Amino acid sequence: MPPSPLRIPYGPDPEQYAELTRPELSGDAAPHAGVVVIIHGGYWRSKHTADLGRPGARDLAGRGFTCWNLEYRRAGNGGGWPETFNDISDGIDALGPAAGEYGLDLSRVTVLGHSAGGQLAVWAAARNGAGVPVTGVVSQAGVLNMAQALDLELSDNAVRNFLGSSPEVDGDRYRSADPLQLLPLSVPVVALHSDTDAAVPLSCSTSFVNAAVASGSPAELRMISGDHFAPITPGTPAWSAVVTALTEAAEGAGVFAADSLDADRS
Repeated sequence: MPPSPLRIPYGPDPEQYAELTRPELSGDAAPHAGVVVIIHGGYWRSKHTADLGRPGARDLAGRGFTCWNLEYRRAGNGGGWPETFNDISDGIDALGPAAGEYGLDLSRVTVLGHSAGGQLAVWAAARNGAGVPVTGVVSQAGVLNMAQALDLELSDNAVRNFLGSSPEVDGDRYRSADPLQLLPLSVPVVALHSDTDAAVPLSCSTSFVNAAVASGSPAELRMISGDHFAPITPGTPAWSAVVTALTEAAEGAGVFAADSLDADRS
């Protein structure tokens, strides 16, 4: 079993922390390269916490991954626009000093985001001048089309609640938050989604991936089975697909391969 996570604050607020879970390997086993940053979902609302990311972090650490389970302020506890985005940026950049203190390998920083966390993961990958750049994204049933989520009023108008305005009043806010509006991206994205997901429709991922590929961005849609929570539940076939994507990211394979990136950027 991997060791218990180490809680590391990146700001003064109680919600500004990450949980570092490192692998504990024996024999000739070697850890995977890089760090996996886990961003939980919950439609950006405060009642959902980093608890959602702990089972995955524990399972991944047992497979040799170093995990950074990131908590952040959410709508209802000081989050929203722009606080949540600031926390995601600061929380990922906190890997810089943590790398020196705990001997972390930042050669690959893959962000694993579920549901609303998928939107935040793509946003993090699009940051300019990041202290710790993101090198890959794996989205688990991500809200990758904010305009569609707004039109469908998903989860009792979660998008409007999160951003605190409307596109008519503050179009720039919506454009800067919507993964579709952040294209093209140089960071590869693998979007995992089930066609039986009742919380976030498959079209949120298909529309993003189609637009990403059309823009020359490295992106791929992979169909999975199960409900909305299957890709964050170790032991499910959907979770196995997550592990495969993360392994490819750590090894520079598939859409994460250097030759794939060169081809997509040409």
